[in-house]
Amino acid sequence: MALMRTSNPALNQKVFKLAAAQAEPMTLSGVVNKTAILLLCTAVTAVWSWQRFAQAPEQVWGFVAVGGIGGFIVAMVTIFQKEWSAVTAPLYALLEGLFLGALSASWEASFHGIVIQAVVLTFGTLLALLMAYRSGLIKATQNFKLGVVAATGGIALLYLTGIALGFFGIRFASINGAGPIGIGFSIFVVIVAALNLVLDFDFIESGVNAGAPKYMEWYAAFGLMVTLIWLYLEILRLLAKLRRR
Repeated sequence: MALMRTSNPALNQKVFKLAAAQAEPMTLSGVVNKTAILLLCTAVTAVWSWQRFAQAPEQVWGFVAVGGIGGFIVAMVTIFQKEWSAVTAPLYALLEGLFLGALSASWEASFHGIVIQAVVLTFGTLLALLMAYRSGLIKATQNFKLGVVAATGGIALLYLTGIALGFFGIRFASINGAGPIGIGFSIFVVIVAALNLVLDFDFIESGVNAGAPKYMEWYAAFGLMVTLIWLYLEILRLLAKLRRR
């Protein structure tokens, strides 16, 4: 079975093709177990940084910086050194937990109850799309994949452009604001992030069918975490915009 493209940078079509065959292959249950471990790692450091925010709010941006920058660096290492993913994937989850816990605590201070809503919506979306994918209601066809890849690339380019222009004091006020355009844009991004889960499910299934090596369970779980964290952050942003209205 030919492996198809995915817009998730951690899960691209060359990964399983480049992985050498090993005696013990990747399994779906193995990916599920590794994903559970990564979620637990993220939750542990998220709770810790949340508690630290409650004790010393001025420290929150330090945790955001360490977790965000550190997580990005470790993610890049994982993508280029997939064989290390048994070590780098948990490290990524721990760092992202610092980032998410501190950031979530600061948003919760401004919008009470927003975090639990974002968490429930994130995992609800995950389960709903998994059921739809397993039942065949949603199929990762070639056109579907190309559309999600293109949309994800466009969003990434827009975000990078916004960051670059921000250094010159230029900001996309309408997109980042709580007006109809800003809310509409956030809804679009949430939908695209959610559809990336479908690509990830398909890619993981393809890896299992291809008999990818065992360490790819950690790598596949890492890739799924990348999408889940993105989806959570975008849902959090959308809820915050709705609260501001």
